[in-house]
Amino acid sequence: MEKLKKRWGITSNFQLVVIFIVFAVTGSTSAYLSKPVLAWMGVTKETLPLWVYAPLYIILIFPIYQVLLVFFGFISGQFKFFWAFEKRMLKMVGLGFLFKS
Repeated sequence: MEKLKKRWGITSNFQLVVIFIVFAVTGSTSAYLSKPVLAWMGVTKETLPLWVYAPLYIILIFPIYQVLLVFFGFISGQFKFFWAFEKRMLKMVGLGFLFKS
């Protein structure tokens, strides 16, 4: 845990626990919200083959996850950490141009 705290610049175990909880809640919530959004768009397992539906589901989870991560980070009082994490993640997937100064 100490290596992770040092890498992330975290000082307390409480802050680390809060960050883990935010990651868990964000992942679960984004997966949960993706199905109704796809259904609203008229995309269901019954209307499309699974090999088309599954990638669409995963692709939709990504932007929902990004928004929720910052939202839950703000609610938990860890906005600074999650905003920096968000920028690093988006740079890694090639969307760093969104944050150029």
